[in-house]
Amino acid sequence: MKNSLSIAAALAASVMLAPAAMAETTTFAEDSKVKKEKPKKITDRSHPDYVRCRSEPIIGSLARKKRICMKNKEWAAHNREGGRRSREFVEDMQVGQNASN
Repeated sequence: MKNSLSIAAALAASVMLAPAAMAETTTFAEDSKVKKEKPKKITDRSHPDYVRCRSEPIIGSLARKKRICMKNKEWAAHNREGGRRSREFVEDMQVGQNASN
């Protein structure tokens, strides 16, 4: 009795899991097609996702350089942040001069 009950349970489980396994194999085949297609390389230098690299000297070394690569939109944000910090510094120094007069 136990053997027939366990066989019946195994058969029911295999019937229930078979469609899910079939669905996974079809999605895997579709995913492999998508993975084979490489994204096109961006050649437009003004595109926001174009990657630019520049070399910056390492302080304390005459020959070593550090290569920094970012997308155009990241470089723009980096430049804005640098400009904001420098303006803030200059404004803070001007306020200090006016307060002492």
